[in-house]
Order: sequence, then structure tokens, then C-alpha cells
Amino acid sequence: MKTLFIFIIFLNLGECFSQKIDTVIHALNYTSYFSYRLREPLYVTYKLKDAGGDCSRKGDVFKTGGLPHSAISKDYKGSGYDEGHLADSKDFANDCLLQEATFRFYNCVPQTPRLNRGIWKHFETIIRKESQTDSLLIIAGSIFGSKKIGEDSIAVPEQCFKIVLSMSTGNIIHCLLFPNDNSNTYTDIDIAELQKLIPYTINY
Repeated sequence: MKTLFIFIIFLNLGECFSQKIDTVIHALNYTSYFSYRLREPLYVTYKLKDAGGDCSRKGDVFKTGGLPHSAISKDYKGSGYDEGHLADSKDFANDCLLQEATFRFYNCVPQTPRLNRGIWKHFETIIRKESQTDSLLIIAGSIFGSKKIGEDSIAVPEQCFKIVLSMSTGNIIHCLLFPNDNSNTYTDIDIAELQKLIPYTINY
């Protein structure tokens, strides 16, 4: 297992100009790196410790948060895709304000129901349990292709990824790649291999 010394994700414009970061949003409990052209977050980062709680999600709906070039609910309607959290709402269910803050379109990408409610959710549950005994740094993001949905032509990920690091040891606990389809599968991938697939450079 590799040790984290420095962990910086930045966009390599020479590799994929269409996926450049246009703005960085510092939400209450996560940071979103957002592309105006894709109308989607490229990835989010957040810290997690003792995750979970009893806050209800009833009445929580995704909002733009005033962000220009954002997706809206109508883009998802009839698309067959879920509004998929990157920073999971249940991770912050011990504070209802923080949980509600995850319902922003700059923390959301189109995911198939099979992914969002299946293997992606399964690992969210596992990671919450791991946060009971360790402080974690989580990076959740997407690899986009050419598919788009909605009147605003928001981008649909071909794959989603999740990297989990122990903040106490610096070790990478998980580096996971999920196809955004109905297979309900994932690949446990080496971070160096993930770097080859995404238009970001990951230094660690």
C-alpha cells in the first residue's frame, strides 16, 4: 500500500481542454471542482470521520446553489439517470445542515440507477463504517465521454471513481473505478492506472 505524501489533483489542459476546471466551490463540508462546459463537477473532495446519523432526507432536493451553467432537475427528468451524489448525504446525517448541503448540482452527476443504488451505495456504506475508526480523505469524480442529457446538454460520466485515503497513516485504502452502466460492477485499480484514464494528474 502506498503512502500519501502530497495529494494534489489538477486538470491537465493539454490532455483534455474540454474538462477544465472553471470554478472551485468550497461548500460547508466538501470542495467541488466544476466545469461550466460540462455543467458538472469533475470531482469533489472531503474529509470524513464518524460518519452517519439520523437526519431525515425528506424534503431535501437538489439545487443550483446560485451556480451559473449548472444542471437543473428538469435535465434529469425522463433521462433514466439518477441525481447521483459524489459526497454522500448520509455521510453527514449527524448534522442536518451539512446533509442538506450535499444536495447541490455541483455535488451531483448523472448515474444509472443500478450504479447509484447498487455498488456505489455499497461502498458508501463500507466507507462510513471505516470512518468510525479512522479519519479519511475522499476524492470522488468522473470520467466523461460524449453522452449528454437534458435541455441544457449536461455531460454523463462513462465511469465514476472513488479514492479513499487514511489521514492517520497516509495509506490509500481504496482506489475504485465504476462503469456508469447497469453492470453493478467495479474494478479495484492501482492509482497509477487510474491516472492514465482520467484527464487529471494525481501527485502523491
